[in-house]
Amino acid sequence: MAKLLLEILSEEIPARMQARAAEDLRTLVVERLNAARLSHDHAASYVTPRRLTLMVSGLPKAQPDITVEKKGPRVGATAQAIDGFLRSAGLTKIEQCEQRDTGKGVFYFAVAKEKGRLTAEALALLLPEAMNALLWQKSMRWGSHRLRWVRPIHSILCRFDLQTIAFEFAHLTAGDSTAGHRHLAPERFDVVDEADYRRKLWQSYVILDATERANMIRRDLDRLAAAEGLKIKQDEALLAENAGLVERPVVLLGRIDERFMDVPPEVLTTAMRTHQKYFALLKADGALAPRFALVSNMETADGGGAIVAGNERVLRARLSDAKFFWDQDRQHSLKSRVPQLKEIIFHAKLGTVREKVDRMYRLVETLGPHLPMVKRGSAQRAVLRCKADLLTSMVGEFPELQGLMGRYYALHDGESKPVARAIAEHYSPVGPSDQCPRRPLSVMVALTDKIDSIAGFFLIGETPTGSKDPFALRRSALGIIRLILENKLRVPLLAVFDESVALHQAGIRQRALAAKAGDRRTTPDDDKALRSAEDDPSARKPVLDTILAFFADRLKVYLRDAGIGHDLINAIFADRAEDDLYRLTEKAKRLSRFLKSEDGANLLTAYRRASNIVRAEEKKGWKADGGAVERARFAQGEEIALFDALSTVRVVDLGAVEAAAFDGYLQDLSGLRRPIDAFFDKVTVNADDAALRDNRLKFMQAIRAKMDAVADFSKIEG
Repeated sequence: MAKLLLEILSEEIPARMQARAAEDLRTLVVERLNAARLSHDHAASYVTPRRLTLMVSGLPKAQPDITVEKKGPRVGATAQAIDGFLRSAGLTKIEQCEQRDTGKGVFYFAVAKEKGRLTAEALALLLPEAMNALLWQKSMRWGSHRLRWVRPIHSILCRFDLQTIAFEFAHLTAGDSTAGHRHLAPERFDVVDEADYRRKLWQSYVILDATERANMIRRDLDRLAAAEGLKIKQDEALLAENAGLVERPVVLLGRIDERFMDVPPEVLTTAMRTHQKYFALLKADGALAPRFALVSNMETADGGGAIVAGNERVLRARLSDAKFFWDQDRQHSLKSRVPQLKEIIFHAKLGTVREKVDRMYRLVETLGPHLPMVKRGSAQRAVLRCKADLLTSMVGEFPELQGLMGRYYALHDGESKPVARAIAEHYSPVGPSDQCPRRPLSVMVALTDKIDSIAGFFLIGETPTGSKDPFALRRSALGIIRLILENKLRVPLLAVFDESVALHQAGIRQRALAAKAGDRRTTPDDDKALRSAEDDPSARKPVLDTILAFFADRLKVYLRDAGIGHDLINAIFADRAEDDLYRLTEKAKRLSRFLKSEDGANLLTAYRRASNIVRAEEKKGWKADGGAVERARFAQGEEIALFDALSTVRVVDLGAVEAAAFDGYLQDLSGLRRPIDAFFDKVTVNADDAALRDNRLKFMQAIRAKMDAVADFSKIEG
C-alpha cells in the first residue's frame, strides 16, 4: 500500500478561511478517490498560513480490475437490433455475448473485463479536478493567469509511492519540492515522502499542525504570564486565529503605558484583540494588568526586543485614539444625545432609532404589571438612554462595545448602577451561550428592545425565511424566551405584542400623514402604509397569530435540549392561543412526565383507539346528532363504569389554569386508565343496535373531548 502527499504553497491564507479550506480539500479528494475505486486507510489535511497539505495512506498502486456487463436485446430479436447492440458494445459477433434467462426472457449480455488504471495516472486526473472544485469565500487572480485562488500560488508538491505526479493545474506543474519558513528558511528543498516532508518542515521552522501550533502558543503564554505573577485572559477564538497567522509561533510580552489604564478595560482589550491580535493579561484579582502578549512569526537574535518595541509603538497609537474618544465622549451626557437619535434610521419603514426608543418607553407601561418589582421611572430612564451610546466616538470605532460603553457613560452622568447595568445588558442575550440578564430592570429593558423589533418587522412582512434572517429575529425571539423562562416571568405575549404592533402602526400612520402634508408628492407606498396602519385591532390579529406561531417554533428548538418534544408544545399550544411561555413550558414538562408513565402511555393509546373508531365511522357517513351521551342507553357494566369515571374529571379552562395545578387534572385523567382498559376489552362500539351504537360513538367523542381539554393528544407522536 502507498501514500499520497499533496501540498499547495501560496501567499498567506486568511486565518478565518484556513480550517474550512483544509477540510474541503480533504473531502473533495476523498470523494474522487472513492469514485475512482481507490480505497484508502486514512486521509488527513493540514494548514498553515502559506500551505494546504493533504496526506492519504493505504492507497493501492492500481485500481482493481472490474467486469463490465451490458444488457442487450432479447434472443431472437431483429438483426438490426442485434447489430446496433454489437456496435455499442464494441463487439463484432453475437457469439461473443452470453445468453441469460432473466425471468422475463432470454437476453444477450456483453461482458468485458476492464483493467484497473495505475493509481498515479488516476491521481493526475482527479487531484486538479478536486483543486478546481475548492471554493473560497473570497478569491483573486494575479498576473495574466486565469486561475482564481484565495492568494497567489507559488508551487505544488505531489508525491505518491516515492514518485512525483507532475499534473498540471492552470499555469503550474506539480513537482517534488517546497520551501520552508518565509523569513527563517526560505530556501527550497526536495521531498521524498511524508516522513521526509515533516522532518524537513520542522528543520525549516514550520509547524504543520494548527493544533500543535495552538498548544505551543498556549504553553508559552501561560509560562511567560506566570513568570510575571499574572495570568492570560482566556480567549480560544483569538488563540486559534494566532495559530493561523504563524508557521513557527514565538510568544513575547509587551507593556501598556500607565496613562491608558484609566480607560475602561473592555476598551483596552477590544483594541488589542480586534486590531492587533494581542492577548490581555490579568492580575491575581482579575483586574487588567498593564501588559500584553503577542505571537510573532520570527525568531530574532535580540530575543524579540525590536519586535516588542515596534508593537508597543503601534499599540500606543491605537490606545491614544481610544483614550481621546473616552475623554471626548464624557463631555456630553447620554441624555443630551437622545434627540440626535432621530438622525439614525432604524429601518426605512419603521422610522428612526429615536422612534424605536419612544416605542420602548411606552412598552414599559405595558410590561409593568408583569414585572412589578421594577420601578417604572427607572425603566423609562434606562430605555431613554440605552441607544444613546450609538452616537459616541468610542462605539463608532468599536461597534461591539455598544451597550457596554453606555453603562460607563451613564455612571459618569450620575445614573444609578441598576440603570447603568440595564443599559449595558439590554442587548442580551445575543446567543445561546450568552449570559441571560437576571436583574429585573435589565430584563425589562431587554424585553422592550426585542419585542419592538419583532413586532415591527413582522408587521411590515420582513419575517425570517428558511435560509435568511437578516434582522436576527430568531435570535431576538430566543432571547425573549430565555428572559421569560430563566427568570420565571408570567408575561402574556399576545397582549404585549398587540400593544407593540399598535405603536408601530401609529408611527407608520404618522410618517405617512406627514408625507402627505409635506411638500413632496406621496407615493403608492405612502397610501399603502396608511391603509396597513389603520388602528383596527382585528387587522392586527393575523400579525399576532404569525408571531405566536413563530414563538412556538422557537420554543420547540429551545426545549429540545431539555428532552421536551416539539409534539408536546404543539399539543399544549393547539387551539388555546396559549401565550404564557412559562406556564406553557411547565405544562409541557408535566405532560411529558405523565406520558412516560404507564397510565399516560395507555391513555394515549386509548385516545387514539377512540379517535380512530370515530374517524372511521365519520368517513362512512356517521354524524353525531348533537345530543348528549345517555347513561341509560348503556348495556354493559364496563361502559357505565367508564361513564361515571369520566364524569368525575373536572371541567375547567385548562388553557388558563396554572401550571402547578396541571398535575391535578392529569391525575384525574390517570384515573380513567383502568375503566378505559376494561371498556375496550369487553365492549364493542359498533353494536348491531343502531341506537346503542350511536350512543357509544358519541361516548368515544366525549372521551376524546375530555382529554383534548388538557392538550390536543392528536398532535402527540410516538
